[in-house]
Amino acid sequence: MSDGGGRPPVEVRGLVKRYGELTAVAGVDITVNAGDVYGYLGPNGAGKTTSLRMMLGLISPTAGSVRLFGRDPTVTVRALEGVAGFVEAPTFYPYLHGRRNLELLAAFDGGGARDRIDRSLELVELADRAGDRVGGYSHGMRQRLGIAAALLRDPELLLLDEPTTGLDPGGMRDMRELIRRLAGEGITIVLSSHLLTEVEEVCNRVAIVRSGKIVYEGEIAELKSASANTYTLSTTDDERALAVCRAQPGIADVRSGRADPASPSRITFTADAKAVAELSGALVEARALILALTPQTASLEELFFSLTEDRGGGEPAKAEAPLGEGEPVEAAR
Repeated sequence: MSDGGGRPPVEVRGLVKRYGELTAVAGVDITVNAGDVYGYLGPNGAGKTTSLRMMLGLISPTAGSVRLFGRDPTVTVRALEGVAGFVEAPTFYPYLHGRRNLELLAAFDGGGARDRIDRSLELVELADRAGDRVGGYSHGMRQRLGIAAALLRDPELLLLDEPTTGLDPGGMRDMRELIRRLAGEGITIVLSSHLLTEVEEVCNRVAIVRSGKIVYEGEIAELKSASANTYTLSTTDDERALAVCRAQPGIADVRSGRADPASPSRITFTADAKAVAELSGALVEARALILALTPQTASLEELFFSLTEDRGGGEPAKAEAPLGEGEPVEAAR
């Protein structure tokens, strides 16, 4: 177990990684608290995998710092006590069965790792396939075996890079359920992903990264509530109501249209609660009676694209870092 003296499992400050003229990570600051299921979310090529490599001490940052329970993984191997995970994809000997692969890893780790093999296989629901050769495993089973291998270390912190990539819908569902079970065991989890549904369903906090920079960090609920000042309006006279909305103080981003050709027209706008109340009175005075006035909560998908898409002045997302420097596929062993 780690001896972090109450320090957060992950503290990243000013993290930068450059490869020549390519900046893969451009000044990342994140804090992962104990008990978090923390989503590190961004489009492909945003620098997520490079960031995780630096967090696990697989490559050194160009600038900035990483602390795992207060320890620097580039300075001491003790920084990885209580830490496990994998980057890219876990790899195993395909001609050996699952249990034998774990036995070899447990022998490398030492301590009580061997005693945790059965429990790890049960947690990832591979106990009944532990005697089968890994070469016959599905992609999802290999991903789960990778998590079982990480659990041999009895981790307090688990870092997973795109654990559902390449899985079919059933495999993705099983992986999400597994992550929830691991969180229920008290493990802090950092989960990099470009899949919005995955992050929204299993994570309580998120960092959204674009072109190697953090554009949002915090509670998913707070991110969504911050966008909850958008309203949809329909009235008995939408043309008159549109004019009232555009003239009313405190009403912004007024738009009129249809969600699809078959739906009725609607007006959307942003405003705080006080401005909406005043608008209601103004609409009555204008004889545009309200048929429906509905607050809208943006989905994580809408918020993600609003934060990460290039709106005409930003730089395109950078490519992920090259795979040359310190390139182990499975980490934190």
